Amino acid sequence: MNPVKIGLLGLGTVGGGTATVLHRNATEIARRAGRGIRVEAAATLDLERGKELGLEDLRLTKEATDIVNDPTIDIVVELIGGYTLAKDLVLSAINNGKHVVTANKALIALHGNEIFARAQEKGVMVAFEAAVAGGIPIIKAVREGLSANRIEWIAGIINGTGNFILSEMRDKGRAFNDVLAEAQVLGYAEADPTFDVEGIDAAHKLSILSSVAFGIPLQFDKTYTEGITKITPEDVEYADELGYTIKHLGITRRTDKGIEQRVHPTMIPKSRLIANVNGVMNAVLVQGDAVGATLYYGAGAGDEPTASAVVADIVDVVRAMTSDPSNRVPHLAFQPDQLADTPVLEMNEITSAYYLRVCALDQPGVLAAITKIMGESHISIEAFIQKEPEPGVSKVDIILLTQRVNEGNMNRAIAYIEALDVTCSPVTRIRVEALG
Repeated sequence: MNPVKIGLLGLGTVGGGTATVLHRNATEIARRAGRGIRVEAAATLDLERGKELGLEDLRLTKEATDIVNDPTIDIVVELIGGYTLAKDLVLSAINNGKHVVTANKALIALHGNEIFARAQEKGVMVAFEAAVAGGIPIIKAVREGLSANRIEWIAGIINGTGNFILSEMRDKGRAFNDVLAEAQVLGYAEADPTFDVEGIDAAHKLSILSSVAFGIPLQFDKTYTEGITKITPEDVEYADELGYTIKHLGITRRTDKGIEQRVHPTMIPKSRLIANVNGVMNAVLVQGDAVGATLYYGAGAGDEPTASAVVADIVDVVRAMTSDPSNRVPHLAFQPDQLADTPVLEMNEITSAYYLRVCALDQPGVLAAITKIMGESHISIEAFIQKEPEPGVSKVDIILLTQRVNEGNMNRAIAYIEALDVTCSPVTRIRVEALG
């Protein structure tokens, strides 16, 4: 049987890793796929890249359209990133009857609904395992391995840069900007780290996980997104004192009112396994009604970890190429005509517990005024800490840990606290999740 021919769009970190893994493990991969898989050509601006990878025979071109229009290519693997040129190339490949594999979370999050609809019309597959959590096969686990379950919620550390920063802040008491600068030197963060530290990268990934878990269309624009730039060493220390660790989580949950879809700093009990995932590693916790909680851990980025997921997708496509399109695993886990119109909730509709840090003047009656507001807002206080001020300092931190409450109620209570004459700065709020 003739080998399946692959065309790579991009031969950078992940593209190079993909070409290397396919070449190095060709025999093993063929045994698993049932036929050979060969990289036929690649689009790259560096025509010397093949020699650098030890793949001198690889046909290279600077024109990506050469790949998507090549009649000999069976599967186009999109690894260039972005969501303008990438979208055009992917749609062109689909229109030409080619299957597509991509590691592009932004492309899927923003344009996945259109891409999947076009693929359905053309009878081809679009695989995107590497778009979420790098080498962790979380899409396959939720879409296939847990298909017997009614997924209740997913919570994940799905951005390694943010996790590295928070881990360093906790373990070494360092400030955010200091650790971010080191992350940039180490190559964990881009020169412009906005997508990582403001949660946009994680929100792309979470919107994909939410759709696969609950059978709803992709809705990135409805994902609440909050970064980690305002987390201070003091917050990390107070969390530890209360028995918690701060992680930047993506959380999606099914409720009676709709789907929660949110990315933000979250305090979780130190006893939870996911609380002990450190550095640049990723982890995703999935709660199913039948299986209970399952945890998936591994490298969230890197050339060969991500290439592992890309090649696994290629193998899946090769296995299914001769199958009836109607019998293939659906892109978003549920049959296209069975996707639900369940609403994604506004943030003020969600329910969570909360950590509040209130900077207040050190004078009598302050704590009473704050607790009065909490009581009138029907918010129960689980614990509180009031530190002694430093000598000569007239301000003090008051730390409150609440029971679960509606976010809208909490917003109103915070507004009242900030309006007090004794409050000296905006209230710091971190959501708390038990994940139990």
